[in-house]
Amino acid sequence: MVGVSGKRGNGEGSIYPYKNGFAAYAWVTTPDGDRKRKYVYGKTRDDVHEKWIRLHSDASKGPVQTRHRTVAAFLSYWLDSIVRPNLAPLSYISYEGSVRLYIGPHLGTKRLDKLTVRDVREWLTKLAGICQCCAQGKDAKRATSRRRCCAVGECCEAYPSRRVIQAARDALRAALTHAVAEEEITKNVASLVKVPKPRRRRIKPWSAAEAGQFLADGLAREDPLFAAWVLVLCLGLRRGEVLGLTWKSIDAEAGELYVDHHIQRAGRQILHRETKTEESDDFLPLPELCLKALRMRRAQQKGDQKAAGDLWQDTHRLVFTTKYGTPIEPGNLTRMFALRSRRAGLRVIPLRNTRHTCSSLLVALKVHPKIAQRILRHSQIAMTMEVYAEASEDQVRAALGKLSEAMGGTATG
Repeated sequence: MVGVSGKRGNGEGSIYPYKNGFAAYAWVTTPDGDRKRKYVYGKTRDDVHEKWIRLHSDASKGPVQTRHRTVAAFLSYWLDSIVRPNLAPLSYISYEGSVRLYIGPHLGTKRLDKLTVRDVREWLTKLAGICQCCAQGKDAKRATSRRRCCAVGECCEAYPSRRVIQAARDALRAALTHAVAEEEITKNVASLVKVPKPRRRRIKPWSAAEAGQFLADGLAREDPLFAAWVLVLCLGLRRGEVLGLTWKSIDAEAGELYVDHHIQRAGRQILHRETKTEESDDFLPLPELCLKALRMRRAQQKGDQKAAGDLWQDTHRLVFTTKYGTPIEPGNLTRMFALRSRRAGLRVIPLRNTRHTCSSLLVALKVHPKIAQRILRHSQIAMTMEVYAEASEDQVRAALGKLSEAMGGTATG
C-alpha cells in the first residue's frame, strides 16, 4: 500500500506519482519486434495498478502497440495497403467513399484505441440527420446562377438513406477487423453496434406470359440485345455476367455456355474481370431457344463490324457490344431493359428480378428437370421439382409458342 509520502509499496513495480495522479510502465515487445516502454495513467494508484497488471498480461500474450494512430490515419493505411491490393476495384471505391464522406469527417480525429461503442452509436445517430448536400457542399459547387438549396440557405434535407448508413458502419467494421488482427486494438467496437437493415421493396416478377410477350416484341423489332434478354430470362444470368460473355465462352456444338467473366463499372472505368470466386464460374446448358438467339446475335455483330470498319474496337471478343465493338455500360443495359419493357406494353420491373421468371420459362421450353437444376443452380433436385410442380405447363408453354414460331420453329443447327 501507499504511505503518506506517496512512494511505491513493495511489489508494486514501476508505479509512481505523475501530475495529478499516478503513472506506470512496463517493457513490451512492439509488432516491429522492438523492446519499448508502454505507459498507463490514472487518477488513483489502484486504477493505475489495474491497468499495469492488464498491460503485463497483454505483454505476455504477444506484441503490444506503444503508439496509437488516429482513426483517420489507420483508415488511410487500411485503404491503401489492405483494400486496394486485395479486393475488387468496386469494393475499394465503395469503402473509400464511405471513409471520405461519412467516417473521416466525424470520427477521423479520434485515437484508434480510444474509439468506443458509444462513439460509434452516436456517430450513426448523428449521421442520419445530416443533410449531405450541405455537408458535401453539393449545391455550393454549382454555378451561382444554378444554386437552389443549401448554398442559398434553403436546406434540401438530403439525409443519408438506411443503406448508406449501413454501408458506412460496415466499412468501419471491416477496417477495425484488420486493426484487431494487427493488434492495434483489442476489440471491434463497430461490430457491437446494430443498425436497422434497409427494407427492400418487394416487386412481383414477370409471369411466363409477360416474359414471352417481352421476347416476342424484341424479336419482331430485331433488337440487337434480343439474345441478352433471352439469356437473362432463360438462364437467370446477371447483368454483369451477360455483358462479360465472350464468344470463346460459348460452345455451340456441346450446347453449353461458360460463365467466368463479368463487366462492371468501377469509378470512371468499365472493367472486364473474372467472376468474384471460382464457385461463381459454371458451365450452363443452352436450351435451343438460347442457341438460336445467339446465332442471330452473331450475324448482327458481323454486320456491325462491317459497318464500323476501322472504328471497330472489340478487344475481348464480347458477345454484346456497342455498334463500334466497345463494352456496353452496365447502367445502360438496365435503362434499355426498362425502355424495352414499356415499348412492349409491360409493367417495368428491375432487371435483377428477371431471375425469378427463369424457372417458368424453363418449363415452357420443356427443359429436363436435371438440366434445369444446373441452370437454376439448385443443390437438390427436389427444389427444382417443386418449381416444376407449381408451374402450369399449358400456360407457360403457350406463352412462348408464338415466339418459337417467329424464330422459325425448331432449329436445325
